[in-house]
Amino acid sequence: MSRIDERLPEHAEPRSFHGPSPFVTRIEYDLDGTTYTWRSRWARKHPPGSIGGSTWWAPRALGWWIGVLFAIGSAAFALGAVPGYVGGVGGVADAVTFFVGSVFFTSAAALQYWETVRFEGPAPATRRRAWRRLATPGPRRIDWWACAVQLVGTLFFNRSTAQAIATSLSPEAARHLVWRPDALGSICFLIASALAWFEVCHGYLAFEPKDLSWWITLGNLAGSIAFGVSAVASFVVSDGQLLDAELSNLGTFVGALCFLAASIALLPERTLAPPEVAAPTEVSDPGPR
Repeated sequence: MSRIDERLPEHAEPRSFHGPSPFVTRIEYDLDGTTYTWRSRWARKHPPGSIGGSTWWAPRALGWWIGVLFAIGSAAFALGAVPGYVGGVGGVADAVTFFVGSVFFTSAAALQYWETVRFEGPAPATRRRAWRRLATPGPRRIDWWACAVQLVGTLFFNRSTAQAIATSLSPEAARHLVWRPDALGSICFLIASALAWFEVCHGYLAFEPKDLSWWITLGNLAGSIAFGVSAVASFVVSDGQLLDAELSNLGTFVGALCFLAASIALLPERTLAPPEVAAPTEVSDPGPR
């Protein structure tokens, strides 16, 4: 077995590196005869001294706000897509519901981006070439890409949902002002969710049902796929109608529920104690990255 460690001691010796090339998301290292595991998402979500405390009420914790804001935004999108909601409140109020949800998405994504930027990586990363890309808070890190792309996606949703409030758009204007940014936002969410999934899998595919982070990223990936289906189905045809209104609404509703479940799961993820993980059976050292 291998133990999860928050930070790498100065004299730790790397044993193997894992992650979708060219990124490093997991490092196995030996110290005094024991194999330790460093995982990028775990270290980022659990800075030293942050483990413990209340799971459901922690307004001083950045991770708590990220989960709560994402959950509120997801709930708003699910509400807006509930069958009968638009008939009960009207088209404008329904569009406002989606816009409010997109604002919460952007707020949460901005905090998540800040969480990633302030993450320093494993010490002593600056002294080992193999860790430099991981330690640099920028484009060389997979989590930076995931959070940056998702933040851009939320901005597209802001524009799309804001424009949808207007009730007098021509079919051409609706395609340009509403559908196009919605489609771009969905693409961004799909890319960001895939990158987050790769980070947790330490590759392109893994089956880790005992890992809460695995379920969170799987839920977000499923939600992004559903949003993508919704975006395709919501294409505005020449007569001003949607390509498939029912499928568009269903995709939004299912996707929002997936995002809601994943957002709520962020709260207990923040307070989980470090787990023990199985040491890898194969040692791989791809060298400097």
